[in-house]
Amino acid sequence: MDIADMQIERHPWEPFIPDGARVLIMGTFPPGNHRWSMDFYYPNRTNDFWYMMGLIFFGDRNALYRAERKCFDLNSIKRLLVEKHIALNDTAREVRRLKGNASDKFLDILTPVPLYELLGAMPECHTVVTTGEKAAGVVADITGTPVPKMGAMVRSTDGIDIWRMPSTSRAYPMRLEAKAAYYENLFRSVGILP
Repeated sequence: MDIADMQIERHPWEPFIPDGARVLIMGTFPPGNHRWSMDFYYPNRTNDFWYMMGLIFFGDRNALYRAERKCFDLNSIKRLLVEKHIALNDTAREVRRLKGNASDKFLDILTPVPLYELLGAMPECHTVVTTGEKAAGVVADITGTPVPKMGAMVRSTDGIDIWRMPSTSRAYPMRLEAKAAYYENLFRSVGILP
């Protein structure tokens, strides 16, 4: 199949921006909706993001997961994000899946997020966090910065702190606890954790 004939997918969700958002966490693009356990960011039960957030903020990897329903607890997730002033969005608005899967490696980003417009809606947010290499590359292209090393931060000329964290995909070969340690360091550095 010719790339021009491949279906274009638009991002399914609006940015999640709580009042007083101080950090914007950005992945690349959601998996296909057949993999969703909820209608929100990081919906795939096999992605480590919400297990990691449960471990970091509640000391329990399953704090945000409801095993009896086999889905994440969206109300608890949104409460946590609002309380901690964490916004969510992805770096791609429109994509083509070159292999029909969720792998960033085979994701053709047609339209990146209008990052500065998004940050304009969050006047207290000066920290952008990317979950993985592809998302980090998109933000670097938009801001004219180098891609940070894993767990490190670069500052754009207009004062945005840009962090690159490990991917939370289970395909990324790192234990949940090790991923959580990177994110804990980030949250401490921006004052979300003591």
